[in-house]
Amino acid sequence: MTSPMNKPKLKAPPGACDTHFHIYEPEYPKWPTAPRPPTPDATYADYVKIAANLGLERFVVVQPTAYGHDNSCTLEAVEKLGGPAKAKAVVVVDLETTDAELEKLTAQGSVAIRYHFFPGGALPWDNFGTLANRVHDHGWHVQLQMNCRELPEKLDLIRKVPGKLVIDHCGKFIDLVKPDHPGFKALQGLVDEGNTWIKLSAPYEFSTSGPPFFDDVSDLTKLLIEQAPDRMLWASNWPHPGNQNPRPDDVILLDTLLDWAGDDVTIKKILSDNPAEVYGFE
Repeated sequence: MTSPMNKPKLKAPPGACDTHFHIYEPEYPKWPTAPRPPTPDATYADYVKIAANLGLERFVVVQPTAYGHDNSCTLEAVEKLGGPAKAKAVVVVDLETTDAELEKLTAQGSVAIRYHFFPGGALPWDNFGTLANRVHDHGWHVQLQMNCRELPEKLDLIRKVPGKLVIDHCGKFIDLVKPDHPGFKALQGLVDEGNTWIKLSAPYEFSTSGPPFFDDVSDLTKLLIEQAPDRMLWASNWPHPGNQNPRPDDVILLDTLLDWAGDDVTIKKILSDNPAEVYGFE
């Protein structure tokens, strides 16, 4: 018999959104060049139990590196979650993807292209500007995951991105930086420019202090929230692929907002209002 899940202290507001998680199904094989196989016990059926326990009502399914350019599993999950009215997709396309294919992906709920500059990432910096402009023509934005220690070196290229830019995992500073680091200052600068949103997610990937509040990462997240609460998003990063055993506690990850954001108005912005703006939920 399965033991009951712990309940979060945070009561999610209406329209609360998980802006970054992955779904894996056993019928979809590993992409030939992916660095690791699909994460086990991470199906749609597994995720919806987590989401219900957290009080989440809207969803952004992100294409995992395990499936490379094959977005089928991600798009199937969007449909199961209620279609584009309730769920969106962040997918991988390339220079060979046609406009007709982009139109079809858009109709299926795709809203962004994923650039992941860690092992397994399917797209290189070489086509960043070209593809960012192409998908922008279809109403998409760019989702970017990189070690933001290196952000100053890429600012000129990143600033040319049309439309919205969403940066994953608090900037994913490996190794963790202090607020006066040039990479964090560059991240704050992008936020100030008005078209960049930050996902407050996966602090465990670079925290040394750990849960429940990831105090070393919170030195950065609290500054970002104070700077621009309208530019912050929350995500679970479920099922925390790659290096987490045991998996991080999703309840603790949601409850970090009680410490990081503090008040109900700011929490509602991060969980509901800001995702609705970025991803087009009505």
